[in-house]
Amino acid sequence: MKLSVPGRVTGAAVIAVAALLTTSAIADAAPARAAAAPDIPVANVKAHLTQLQSIATANGGNRAHGRAGYKASLDYVKAKLDAAGFTTTIQQFTASSRVGYNLIADWPGGDANQVVMAGSHLDSVTSGAGINDNGSGSAALLEAALTVSRTQYQPTKHLRFAWWGAEELGMVGSRNYVNGLTTANRAKISGYLNFDMIGSPNPGYFVYDDDPAIEKTLKDFYAGIGVATEIETEGDGRSDHAPFKSAGIPVGGVFTGASSTKSAAQAAKWGGTAGQSFDRCYHSSCDTTSNINDTALNRNSDALAYAVWELSD
Repeated sequence: MKLSVPGRVTGAAVIAVAALLTTSAIADAAPARAAAAPDIPVANVKAHLTQLQSIATANGGNRAHGRAGYKASLDYVKAKLDAAGFTTTIQQFTASSRVGYNLIADWPGGDANQVVMAGSHLDSVTSGAGINDNGSGSAALLEAALTVSRTQYQPTKHLRFAWWGAEELGMVGSRNYVNGLTTANRAKISGYLNFDMIGSPNPGYFVYDDDPAIEKTLKDFYAGIGVATEIETEGDGRSDHAPFKSAGIPVGGVFTGASSTKSAAQAAKWGGTAGQSFDRCYHSSCDTTSNINDTALNRNSDALAYAVWELSD
């Protein structure tokens, strides 16, 4: 459309018109992003953790593979996702003579040939409720998925979320999933994000360095909120990103530390207690809802959403 300027033109009018044309040209050249990453309400994430704790308490104190507490946890997550409009699939497998399950949730739409996937393991060890390990990642992932639905986010790429079974037995569920993919379907996964232990009570802020693009995305988030990060090494090969990485799929994620000890330098950087484990209740009965650092959980839930939104847009 041609822009006409009637009559006598003042200097101010010329400047205004030039500004309008410049703004229009920029808008045409660089369309706005589909959507900014949302803030994930930590209260909602904690509400999911309370439910997972209640499930464990009602089922022998744990949510372990092959036990009633795990299946009840899976049913809780699935019901939320089904109500939110996800297409959910349960994958069954056997490990240690017990039946296990993965839960896969696809958000309708997006390019099916470019899949951004985010996952966390839903099982605990038999000795406790597993609220940090890994209720924290599972609850944040669930709330991020529910936020996709609430905001009716329509990314360019296809979004897929996963809750894995039997991670504590050696990433059995995620390995089963990856091994079951055809070569073509593996190639469609442009990246896998893993979230395992993101609310440790004496937290560090660790970023996986397996893929440069995903690593940069997560580091950019933390830089934006003024939090220093370190490269994650404690969990290398010990969580559900490992089977994806072995299959040649780009992987990334965040982690707040497990049984390793926080150094004096790390305590100076992040706060907390030097000379103490990042999670003193790792794989123990005290891994309950009181074993969560709310600040870490909040920051990492937002980091999760930021990465999902940035990488799928």
